[in-house]
Amino acid sequence: MIRDFKYLAPKTLKEALTLLDKYGEDCKVIGGGQSLLILMKQGLVAPEYLISIKGISELDYIEFDAKEGLRIGALTTHRAIEKSPVIQNGFRVLAEMETRLASIQTRNWGTIGGNLCHGDPAGDPAPVLMVLDATLKMAGLNGERAMPVEDFSLDYFETALEPGELLTGIQVPVPPPHTGSAYTKFNVIESDLATVGVAVSITLDSGGGVCRDVRIALGAAAPTPIRAKQAEDLLKGKKITDELLGEAGQIAFTEAEPVSDIYASEEYRRELVKILVKRVGKEALARAMQA
Repeated sequence: MIRDFKYLAPKTLKEALTLLDKYGEDCKVIGGGQSLLILMKQGLVAPEYLISIKGISELDYIEFDAKEGLRIGALTTHRAIEKSPVIQNGFRVLAEMETRLASIQTRNWGTIGGNLCHGDPAGDPAPVLMVLDATLKMAGLNGERAMPVEDFSLDYFETALEPGELLTGIQVPVPPPHTGSAYTKFNVIESDLATVGVAVSITLDSGGGVCRDVRIALGAAAPTPIRAKQAEDLLKGKKITDELLGEAGQIAFTEAEPVSDIYASEEYRRELVKILVKRVGKEALARAMQA
């Protein structure tokens, strides 16, 4: 049962930050509430004040600039990202990821910022944003700051947000030429969280044969979403083959730090990492060769 709380609904970012600063540890911030309300129903979280930022229109946007890249407001819904022509045309992997995230009902109300701030290592957006080299923007009453997505998650359900801060937006640079990205996840129930999720981005040289850059991100394979940097190093500067992708998967197998739970054992998750890195890498490579 959810305990009684006082509901506050600011209409501007400044107003929300003022309330957050005033009530501190006695409050929780709610966007779509797809994650927080579950915790409240379970009695794991019982705030005295609930600050709803859903009505702050200045944090709900999708914008693109050829120089600055893609900008997404923290309160943009998953469904809006999934259906955005700008994202479908220029950042296809983001839209594809959203089609696998939960149900349509959840995507219609849940927000990209809320998902990231929940800090679940099995979340879908973080690995994709990591391979896209995205940056997160945060704001507090004392100013703004930014950090790479891969630095945002610190531990299970723990993020780098400081007290009094809100996540305000996401910046995704324009992908370099000859770049392809892909994402998939393994889950038993189609709309469930990932048992393991893998995102890969590959950039080829102008000749289309040698890997100039690569980013591999793993979800639900450690206490936070992680980069498989040793696997990346294996591929850089080489012509990528099926055999080489298989070796990269084996290295990622060793880099993962999964735990056993009711969904899968540690060993099973490692095997999924090995298989999915190769499979998703092949898809990213095919897209890079067509780009």
